[in-house]
Amino acid sequence: MAEVEAVQLKEEGNGHFQLQDYKAAAKSYSQALKLTKDKALLATLYRNRAACGLKTESYVQAASDASRAIDINSSDIKALYRRCQALEHLGKLDQAFKDVQRCATLEPRNQNFQETLRRLSTSIQEKLRVQFSTDSRVQTMFEILLDENSDTDKREKAANNLIVLGREDAGAERIFQNNGVALLLQLLDTKRPELVLAAVRTLSGMCTGHRSRATAILHAVRIDRICGLMAVENEEMSLAVCNLLQAIIDSLCGDDKQEHRGKEEALVLDTKKDLKLISSHLLDMLVSKKVSGQGRDQALNLLNKNVPRKDLAIHDNSRTIYVVDNGLRKILKVVGQVPDLPSCLPLTDNTHMLASILINKLYDDLRCDPERDHFRKICEEYITGKFDPQDMDKNVSAIQTVSGILQGPFDLGNQLLGMKGVMEMMVALCGSEREQDQLVAVEALIHAATKLSRASFIITNGVSLLKEIYKTTKNEKIKIRTLVGLCKLGSAGGTDYGLRQFAEGSTEKLAKQCRKWLCNASIDTRTRRWAVEGLAYLTLDADVKDDFVQDIPALQAMFELAKASRTSDKTILYSVATTLVNCTNSYDVKEVIPELVQLAKFSKQHVPEEHPKDKKDFIDMRVKRLLKAGVISALACMVKADSAILTNQTKELLARVFLALCDNPKDRGTIVAQGGGKALIPLALEGTDVGKVKAAHALAKIAAISNPDIAFPGERVYEVVRPLVRLLDTERDGLQNYEALLSLTNLSGRSDKLRQKIVKERALPDIENYMFENHDQLRQAATECMCNMVTNKEVQERFLADGNDRLKLVVLLCGEDDDKVQNAAAGALAMLTAAHKKLCIKMTQVTTQWLEILQRLCLHDRLSVQHRGLVIAYNLLAADAELAKKLVESELLEILTIVGKMEPDEKKEAVIQTARECLIKCMDYGFIKPVS
Repeated sequence: MAEVEAVQLKEEGNGHFQLQDYKAAAKSYSQALKLTKDKALLATLYRNRAACGLKTESYVQAASDASRAIDINSSDIKALYRRCQALEHLGKLDQAFKDVQRCATLEPRNQNFQETLRRLSTSIQEKLRVQFSTDSRVQTMFEILLDENSDTDKREKAANNLIVLGREDAGAERIFQNNGVALLLQLLDTKRPELVLAAVRTLSGMCTGHRSRATAILHAVRIDRICGLMAVENEEMSLAVCNLLQAIIDSLCGDDKQEHRGKEEALVLDTKKDLKLISSHLLDMLVSKKVSGQGRDQALNLLNKNVPRKDLAIHDNSRTIYVVDNGLRKILKVVGQVPDLPSCLPLTDNTHMLASILINKLYDDLRCDPERDHFRKICEEYITGKFDPQDMDKNVSAIQTVSGILQGPFDLGNQLLGMKGVMEMMVALCGSEREQDQLVAVEALIHAATKLSRASFIITNGVSLLKEIYKTTKNEKIKIRTLVGLCKLGSAGGTDYGLRQFAEGSTEKLAKQCRKWLCNASIDTRTRRWAVEGLAYLTLDADVKDDFVQDIPALQAMFELAKASRTSDKTILYSVATTLVNCTNSYDVKEVIPELVQLAKFSKQHVPEEHPKDKKDFIDMRVKRLLKAGVISALACMVKADSAILTNQTKELLARVFLALCDNPKDRGTIVAQGGGKALIPLALEGTDVGKVKAAHALAKIAAISNPDIAFPGERVYEVVRPLVRLLDTERDGLQNYEALLSLTNLSGRSDKLRQKIVKERALPDIENYMFENHDQLRQAATECMCNMVTNKEVQERFLADGNDRLKLVVLLCGEDDDKVQNAAAGALAMLTAAHKKLCIKMTQVTTQWLEILQRLCLHDRLSVQHRGLVIAYNLLAADAELAKKLVESELLEILTIVGKMEPDEKKEAVIQTARECLIKCMDYGFIKPVS
């Protein structure tokens, strides 16, 4: 009875609905819902009540009722559409869009649904545009940041969003057009570090790659204010402002992504004045007492990076000339600072080294002798102007300046050593009662002993003085530096066993003392660094390096110092790298020509002698011990050091060490496991030409035999391709070419994306050239690489193109006597003929020997070559009936028959099966018939 009554109430409700009495209809449907449990009826009642809700604008109720109907029947198209209408009115456009999309899927021809779909799509896009428009986002972010009452999380999120927005070109332009620079200046005025940092980083993004914006921002913020921010005693802030200035300089120098025309171009046409202004302010920062040590370092970094020419082929060195004329004395003042003197400027551990590097770069950037003479005269005048018999502090500063120049341009430093009074002043300071004077003098003597002739002079005049200081001083800092001075003098003969400066065993004693200092954790890091400096000189002696690699605690102490250099004293990197180069003998060794040796002996000239412990067996043993002690993790940390101290020379030394460590294939797994593959990539991409080649060669050794997914995980593997391709140069030696080809073969076998990257780096012409090479191994490696590459569509298109001999070369290589070359060439030909029928026809036209070569492949003793030959035969048979007929009429049919009738053999299974498939194809054409 209840079910019957529910149906009656439903009909009653329908009557009310038709009379547009929607409230009465809804009441009837509600009463009916209480009486029935029939699912179909329940769905209808909910759907009908949802229609009432729409008419009475009760959209929440309508959406709820429609959802209940859909829960019962998910394909209830009326309920779906009614919920869509309710949700649209409630502003939930994305949910409404999903419902009407479902309706349109169920009834694609319903025009009402299609129209609603279009309307909602437009509404959603408009809503998103308004909701996420850059203008409103920018305004909202600034409101949050400038509101004192905003909570911390909101402000932090707004600051991060602003930085991200500034890095997008569209976002940066919106900020710029909507008074953003003025608002960012307000953030700078707050003096709150987190807001100032956000403003600086946003400005940095806005300046990147846009010259006119960078120019406007430079003038709005003002260079003096930017330098003032960089001068603060806050490393994070100083670095952020340094990045901002670098972005401005890059854009002003022409690294501009935008094309400017008309008035806009005129605005940014001449940037020289602004660049000169920036250089001038940076030079002023160097000598200001208000600038922190961090700020001074960043100013030096910017000058180092932007003043000297990046390429000496560029004629214009006007920026260097400007800095020499207006700022060299200021740089010399930084170099001459003595930390313990009262007048010393704020410095960090790296300031002196950065200033020395800048002097070196400026001197190297000069184009002619008059420019170099002018540079030298400024240095001479500055140093002689410091000499004062009445003021010892000035004399110490003068010698410190000479010491700093000696760490930069050696030739200039040696010329300055020859000036009247310089060496005498060094010796006088060594005998001073003030420990600070002794410290400066000893360091200067160490740096002065760079060349053998200069070292000989100091050995004659200064060794006794250094020994006296070493015995008498109680200051550990002076003691260790004096020891390093003696180490350097002791190693002045380099690797030449016959040019030992000191008595037998003296260098081993010095090295033992250095190792003792190195392992003493109670001594401060900066002083222990000098112990490594001493070992960098002494390890030129084979006895010393052999003892050192056996001293595991000393090795690990050095590695720990190198790892710590990322956060503290970075000047140790060069010393550690030099020591490792010496231990692995990875320095350049001149080839000894026996005839010239005899000639030198006859004319009584000195002939360099090799130490017995510098032979290969000893070097291999030292490499094993270094790997066991954890050298790879130390090298990986050193490569990551983000500082101007990781100079191109240091990178070259690290690349040399890596190459020596990779020499034995058995060690490469260990190197990969400890992150060596990853660390080599930046060394192969940046640095000196020699360093990049050495690192690329080491990469090739690893990539040739390692699983690329493990050695270079993720996207990093694509960065490896370019340095490997650069090794495919006729100027490189045969081993480098060979191992580069092996590594590219390994990479090209991994994925088509990697093959595409190899094509993009223009490696194909080089690979093809090596396929013509007379050297068997190079020809084989190149052919194997091409065998992998031919699966790429772009490579196949090169073979399909008219007017080239690529296919002919591959066919002829299939006829070579070398099994390995044949195997690779046959593999390439098998894949090419499988990919394109046109290449099957073309193969028969490139050379008259094609059929003879194919028959030889199908009869080959080596199963892999034979199988590939049979695959080529099948491809030709399947490509064209006329071609198949030609093959059947030749001796090839007899070869296929013999191979196809061979007794079953597990090893020959693939060969027999392919031959039979060829015969079946012939039967399909009707050229042969099966024998019953």
